[in-house]
Amino acid sequence: MAEIKIPAQVRAEFGKGAARRIRRANQVPAVVYGHGGEPVHVTLPGHDLMMALKTPNVLLSLDIEGRDELVIPKAVQRDALKGFLEHVDLLVVKRGETVTVEVPVQTEGDLAPGGNLLEHTLTALPVEAEATHIPEAITVSIAGLEAGASVLAKDVVLPAGVALAVDADAVVLHVVAGSTEAPAAEGAEA
Repeated sequence: MAEIKIPAQVRAEFGKGAARRIRRANQVPAVVYGHGGEPVHVTLPGHDLMMALKTPNVLLSLDIEGRDELVIPKAVQRDALKGFLEHVDLLVVKRGETVTVEVPVQTEGDLAPGGNLLEHTLTALPVEAEATHIPEAITVSIAGLEAGASVLAKDVVLPAGVALAVDADAVVLHVVAGSTEAPAAEGAEA
């Protein structure tokens, strides 16, 4: 996973009014914390941050007053209607450090014929990985699975250096039989 470098400015203004002024200037208020240090309140460029956050568990390199900090997003708050970034909490990580994150689950292949449906019990799988080697997604093969089949967390093939952070018997995917009922005719109800 590549690092995305974003410039950050330390902010001294706090509160609702200050946050609104920051957002009007196409910036996003954020807090950088972790490793026992004091939280640092920063302002980040809105467009650059929005583009970076399109990748799950992105590794950001913040340039805070000439000092580089590696961070991953911990919590992202968006406007409920428009989807704009309102605030971001960023967690400081170090190279070689193991972090627990949720990685999206993707599927490949086709289910067995017969109108079966795939149910995603876990859309993201909690895993432990080195902060600089977090996978973007985990791919699970569903080729030929029939109704009643399940894929458990222990059955998922993980990349090297990645370990499960969830119960090994947790169901990730489940195949259910599609409904075979024919719709009732409107005139047959009488």
